[in-house]
Amino acid sequence: MSDILSQIDWEAMKIAIEETTYMSIISLLVAVIIGLILGIILYITQDAGLYPNKIINKVLDFIINLFRAVPFIILIFIVLPLTNLLVGTMLGATAALPALIISSAPFYARMCMIALNEVDKGTIEASKAMGASHFQIITKVLFPEAKPALISSVTVMGISLVGYTAMAGCIGAGGLGNLAYMYGFARRNMAVMYTATFFVLVLVFIIQGIGDYVVKKVDKR
Repeated sequence: MSDILSQIDWEAMKIAIEETTYMSIISLLVAVIIGLILGIILYITQDAGLYPNKIINKVLDFIINLFRAVPFIILIFIVLPLTNLLVGTMLGATAALPALIISSAPFYARMCMIALNEVDKGTIEASKAMGASHFQIITKVLFPEAKPALISSVTVMGISLVGYTAMAGCIGAGGLGNLAYMYGFARRNMAVMYTATFFVLVLVFIIQGIGDYVVKKVDKR
């Protein structure tokens, strides 16, 4: 066991964990904000929405579906010029953020719309009858009712982002994926590869555990 552990550069492993955590958290926070805004617009502009607008709805729906359809590994290369423009480099953890955000924000937008559509229409109609404004319906009715589903969606997206960071790491983004590939697989050091994989799983279980706990706390049904 000591021989296996001696094959691992624990300082590099620590840095890789920090990079993966950094990429996952920052991209998750930004993607949730953007996705929530897009999801709300998509919801309220549909035919039965609060502000029906077929043109905006169809265009936004197409854009969301388009970005969701592009595989992440291809999207990384597509957004490289944008990445270089925004952060000044195409390598490193920060350089992976644009691709991570662009790939996950449309996913959360779609999940947000689904969650809002599951809110009982009778509750919305009752709120309208009581004189509630559209803004009040969104903030006081839709969000509280859809909160468990929205948080569950954040959990699912967070787990997906950890996997995406591993893929991004294979092309120089850093993190556990880069460590597993460059110093594990490429150099036939299985101890590094399996240890990096273990820490990826740990991050996934942590995100899932936090998500499940929060959902239980906010779900009053």
